[in-house]
Amino acid sequence: MHAPVSILPLRLENVSYAVRGKILVDSLSFALERGRRVVLLGPNGAGKSLTLRLCHGLVKPSAGKILWQGAPQGEKRLRHAMVFQRPVLLRRTAFANLVHAAGLAGLGFRDRRIRAAEALEHFGLTPFADRAARSLSGGEQQRLAIARAWALRPEVLFLDEPTAALDPAATRAVEETIRLCHADGMTILMTTHDLGQARRLADEILFLHQGRLAESAPAPKFFEEPRTEGAQAFLRGDLLW
Repeated sequence: MHAPVSILPLRLENVSYAVRGKILVDSLSFALERGRRVVLLGPNGAGKSLTLRLCHGLVKPSAGKILWQGAPQGEKRLRHAMVFQRPVLLRRTAFANLVHAAGLAGLGFRDRRIRAAEALEHFGLTPFADRAARSLSGGEQQRLAIARAWALRPEVLFLDEPTAALDPAATRAVEETIRLCHADGMTILMTTHDLGQARRLADEILFLHQGRLAESAPAPKFFEEPRTEGAQAFLRGDLLW
């Protein structure tokens, strides 16, 4: 059985998004290459979360192109998944949340239950299988949401502030979940305000400011030698608007 054709690289070509004449993302161009962990950094309002939503197809650009490669058009939407800052979980058990997602992806009754059990075990969540998903802690819910995405075997995983408002222990657990996804072959594009997290997880940094891509660099180079004044100010902790 042949491996599925990759949908990567993902290319954004001069992508803009405007609402009532206000430009929120402006002429954004970059490529997401297979196997990379790319972190979007920037101040509030820079367009980070919106960029993820554009890539995932939740909103359409006002101008420009978002181009997935390789796989037939009908398959591409199923090959990338997104986990939000506040996970959207059903009023069901953790196991049932995973089973439901696998069913929406077209798996049969037996296969969806197998896939759900695999995901819980893979991420150390089996003890929570019969717990109501919404009764779990914030960190546990986030790990469950990532496990639910993993169960669908996406090639690309979009993560929007996956550890916002979590304590250090929960943050560490979520970061390990992200590392497992990457080790399993997933390409990661995520946002974070946690510079330490970006240092720990990123291969590459895309720095956004006022809706534009101000700087793109390998993570070590970005943190050691930021080229632009905006990135330098951001790393110093100065507010940018």
